[in-house]
Amino acid sequence: MKSAVETISKTRVRILIDVDFTDLEPHIKTAYQSISERIVIPGFRKGKVPRAMIDQRVGRGAVLDEAINNGLPEFYSQAARENDLLVLGRPSVDIKELKDNEAVKFEVEVDIRPEVSLPDFSKIEISVDDVAVSDDDVKEQIEALRIRFGTLTTVEKDVEQGDFVTIDLSAKVDGAEIEGGSANGISYEVGSNRMVDGLDEALIGMKLEQVKKFNTQLVGMKEGESGEVEVTLKAVKKRELPELNDEFAKLASEFETLSELDTDVRQRLTRLKAMEQGAQARDNLLKLLLETIEIAVPENLVKEEVDAHLEKENRLEDSEHRSEVSLEITNSLKADFLLDTIVKSEAVQVSEAELTEPPVWPVVKAAD
Repeated sequence: MKSAVETISKTRVRILIDVDFTDLEPHIKTAYQSISERIVIPGFRKGKVPRAMIDQRVGRGAVLDEAINNGLPEFYSQAARENDLLVLGRPSVDIKELKDNEAVKFEVEVDIRPEVSLPDFSKIEISVDDVAVSDDDVKEQIEALRIRFGTLTTVEKDVEQGDFVTIDLSAKVDGAEIEGGSANGISYEVGSNRMVDGLDEALIGMKLEQVKKFNTQLVGMKEGESGEVEVTLKAVKKRELPELNDEFAKLASEFETLSELDTDVRQRLTRLKAMEQGAQARDNLLKLLLETIEIAVPENLVKEEVDAHLEKENRLEDSEHRSEVSLEITNSLKADFLLDTIVKSEAVQVSEAELTEPPVWPVVKAAD
């Protein structure tokens, strides 16, 4: 088999493929066998019909057509490999010449990954946030641990922001109770706004066994409908936090002292911020390169992906949304092409640990 490539554009080529008939013969044999198993001829069992009989009944041309269709993917893939083409999307095939027992010539038009010219990374500077961990950062994490290991104690008082309450709820629409619209013994943190709008405001100042009603937009099966909610306060609890001492460190961690826990939290935060800085450096570098490097994108590939996206959303005729999706997919493909080129040019082999490290190509400067 011989092949040659003609460039149509930066992202599309025409592959000229000349197949010797000896290369097609295995596929011709397969085609005869396949047809033999499908046709019914009196006096012959399926799969045992002679070639001459198949030629007489269905024609030699039909056999060659099936053989070529079976062999095309193999010949096309071989030609792409021989010419170092990174093909994209579905190819368009045109049979140019077919001479029985001589040769088959066909052309394939297909999109390819574009070539991307990379800059000198040593001359690039990008800014990232500092990785310094403040005392307040550590205190915030320690306080979160205290909250996690806190206990709830029942108290007799009016409800305040941050209290934990036990409540009964019921909802009505136009005066009629909603099926499944009531629940008892619900635990709720006042101020969390995790349930219906207006509940937090209604709870503030309530006394034990007090009942309040308020109007709100319902959720669940009646989502969006306006209804009346009745809340009954059954219990009030305050969160009691453990004292910040060595005993707390033993309770909340594997450390014996609060000082050791503090040091560990600081180290963990430093590693986390370093990971975040690395991700920020990567994103900033990618953004800079996409703004400065011209990267061609195959129009056919963009259209195929846009159509598939819009079809899932049932919005094929939405031209405004099509433009938005087209831009997103174009930028995504550019980023993919750019990253692939970087990986190949730098012979990058990334370990799991290195995934958390900042890029080494550009100069990274922490923001002032």
